[in-house]
Amino acid sequence: MHMADALLSPAVGTTFWAGSMGIIVYCAKKLKENIDERMIPLMGVLGAFIFAAQMINFTIPATGSSGHIGGGMILAALLGPYAAFIVIASVLTIQSLFFADGGILALGCNIWNMGVYPCFIAYPLIYRTMVKTGSGSRRILIASILSVIAGLQLGAFSVVLQTMLSGRSELPFSTFVYMMLPIHLAIGLVEGFITASVINFVKSMRPEIIESISLSRSLSQGVSIKKVFTGFLIMAALTGGVMSWFASSHPDGLEWSIEKIYGKPELPEQEHGIAPALKQVQDKTAFLPGYNFKQSDEASTKLKGGESWPAIGAGTSVSGIIGSIMVLGIILLLGAGIKILKTRRA
Repeated sequence: MHMADALLSPAVGTTFWAGSMGIIVYCAKKLKENIDERMIPLMGVLGAFIFAAQMINFTIPATGSSGHIGGGMILAALLGPYAAFIVIASVLTIQSLFFADGGILALGCNIWNMGVYPCFIAYPLIYRTMVKTGSGSRRILIASILSVIAGLQLGAFSVVLQTMLSGRSELPFSTFVYMMLPIHLAIGLVEGFITASVINFVKSMRPEIIESISLSRSLSQGVSIKKVFTGFLIMAALTGGVMSWFASSHPDGLEWSIEKIYGKPELPEQEHGIAPALKQVQDKTAFLPGYNFKQSDEASTKLKGGESWPAIGAGTSVSGIIGSIMVLGIILLLGAGIKILKTRRA
């Protein structure tokens, strides 16, 4: 559900940039109050895993569409909402700047849609209400499905609102809602099962991580993250380096919805204003656009005309591994910065 710049007006894009940046600052302040050194590497490795996992689109049967996990609920359940929001914002920023996945003008909207709703609405109101200390796998599954669906539906509806506020008449409000919400309901159901599986995986190795985050939003003294860190590091490498080959070639839920209405999966790019200027910046910063090596226009056209599945390629593997490392690195740097600020204040 990564929005492109073509869907947004500069006013809407910059407004959500400001809103998302404000929440990031707020989350950083909350983390600074009780930051734990063990939380920083956990945030980093989970961010690396989410980056890799988002590369894998799964097919939605009988629709011709696909979806990928947002990851916000996984992060909120394992890190708490404040750390989760900073991690998902870091993932989306790396994707936009270096892999051209989601526009730079649209980055604020993407962070808002995929971060605010799961972290600050679905997690506290649904997941945390349902899952208490000692809850079993079945309750975690039900809570995960309900909370993921709620967060994704709010995010999908938010995309429609942002597009409407931007004056994109090519996508009529009621028709766009009619396409977006049902397909993201199906995507949310699949992501709910994946979310529960990841949470139960951590619970099987270190149940005290789940319990301490649920109770205090920070790790309790004596809780070791070594096994969990190693497990997610291996999963991130395998997911980004190998499993990404098996991503569905169908358009994702947003592209599918646009194509059903407009006839093409993307609206035409804007020719004037801030959007084309930001596109030029992205063209320079994105060294692995579309999670692959840069190619000439002719080579890219030939490749699209002869796509095969699985899409085995060095470019995809390099993108998955490099991107995961970049996310891990930037979160470690952000965590170190928050820790330094806390020390200076003390």
